[in-house]
Amino acid sequence: MSNRDDDARFMALALGLGRRGLGRTWPNPAVGAVVVRESADGAVIVGRGWTQAGGRPHAETEALARAVAAARGATLYVTLEPCSHHGKTPPCADAVIAAGIARVVSALEDPNPDVAGKGHARLHAAGISVEVGVGATEARRAHAGHISRIRAGRPHVTLKLAVSADGKAGLAGRQPVPITGGPATARVHRLRAANDAIVVGIGTALADDPRLTCRLPGMAAFSPVRVVLDSALRLPTGAKLVESAQEAPLWVVGGTAAPSPRERALRARGVEVLRVAAGEGGRLDLAAALRALAARGITRAMVEGGPILAAALLAADLVDEAVLFRSPHLLGGGAINALEGLPLTALTQSPRLVACASERLGLDRMEMFERPS
Repeated sequence: MSNRDDDARFMALALGLGRRGLGRTWPNPAVGAVVVRESADGAVIVGRGWTQAGGRPHAETEALARAVAAARGATLYVTLEPCSHHGKTPPCADAVIAAGIARVVSALEDPNPDVAGKGHARLHAAGISVEVGVGATEARRAHAGHISRIRAGRPHVTLKLAVSADGKAGLAGRQPVPITGGPATARVHRLRAANDAIVVGIGTALADDPRLTCRLPGMAAFSPVRVVLDSALRLPTGAKLVESAQEAPLWVVGGTAAPSPRERALRARGVEVLRVAAGEGGRLDLAAALRALAARGITRAMVEGGPILAAALLAADLVDEAVLFRSPHLLGGGAINALEGLPLTALTQSPRLVACASERLGLDRMEMFERPS
């Protein structure tokens, strides 16, 4: 089977399946796979799979297990090159060969040096027809976290901002205030679920006392790791983030000079404390903090606050994607800017980020920006 329209259609299905795993498969990529065979009535899907929570089983083995004998002579559509190395599970390439798959349509070569074309080569050497590149553009978006962790040594960073019509993010004195309505809030919770980690600065943690969990019905288990960048380890043990550390993991990234008693107090409450070097002005080295998250398997991180952290990430060119929720309401004089020391145009007109989508959510509008590929 080599119809181009069918290839695109079944790869789109595989990509949709893979997205089910976003936020739950780290440190592995969230891959989708579909097994299709020809019948008298045309192409028939005989197996579907996606990477399971925790990163295994992999999508290919899940799809093959559902297809069983029907996989022999069929086509496998997969959103990332099947692995060819022994990790905690045997190579997916070997499973594909053993199942008798006749053709593999793969969206991308895996940048992981343990794979990097070796999986495709193993399939080809076994007599399997291999085609690479169908759905590649969307697959690069789907696997942006995996690609960034391998190539840049840090997670793919999405910056989320909610701003008033006059570009403000909070009241005078950094007092929090609801900016957007219910539909936008629900979308934020869905975005949280699709990321491995949610990151805030200590200023936001102290001012807002958030929980940063997914609070849509039935989605509590999809809450990501919560991360607080806190150079001096000032986060109070009575904060809601700490109190909910048994519900969803909480990591606090402190500086190397932060007081050890503060670390012990947080660890006693179930908080994981990471240490990285401080940068200019005693603030954390953001690149080092992101590398520390990647070293622990985080592939996708969404930054939710606040203005100081958002501006610093933009200035350091560490933002890969941005989601801007615009309210039609004004906050007025004295309210704080969404980006500390920077105009909002530093994001919306940045040469490093281009607008890629816009959507109405109730009275609010969501605008999305991404780094050009």
